[in-house]
Amino acid sequence: MHYMTVATRIRNAILSPAWVCFLWVGITVGVSLIATPVRFTAASITRPVALDVGRVVFAALNKAEIVALVLLLLIVRIAGLSRKWWPVCALLVLIVIAQGVWLIPELAARTDVIMSGGEPPPSYAHAVYSSLELIKIGLLLFFGFSALAEQR
Repeated sequence: MHYMTVATRIRNAILSPAWVCFLWVGITVGVSLIATPVRFTAASITRPVALDVGRVVFAALNKAEIVALVLLLLIVRIAGLSRKWWPVCALLVLIVIAQGVWLIPELAARTDVIMSGGEPPPSYAHAVYSSLELIKIGLLLFFGFSALAEQR
């Protein structure tokens, strides 16, 4: 039987990208797939209020995802996994940047129009954002489970 010290096990666990991936998935699923749809089912919340809360929540989510992304990139680099995982990391970087620089501001501007009593023109921004969320969750799950499998 292979003997490993507690310190080595802790070091290996910390340097595994899996924990960051699964934490990030949990946060994203909680906000994007659970809290957001539920918010729009509350009878006491108007559409403009729900959209305003969503704008604030998704701006905060993007900041949390930037922290998770930086942490993931650091772990991948320190653990010597950069060469193997750079394509997945690059896709995650592109998604987080696209959401934070393009989609969240565009969706916030649409919220401003609705809150001022108007109706914005049709846009694919929400569909693109939602699609990127699902791709991001899939990438993170793939990365997390692959990292766990490699530890065996």
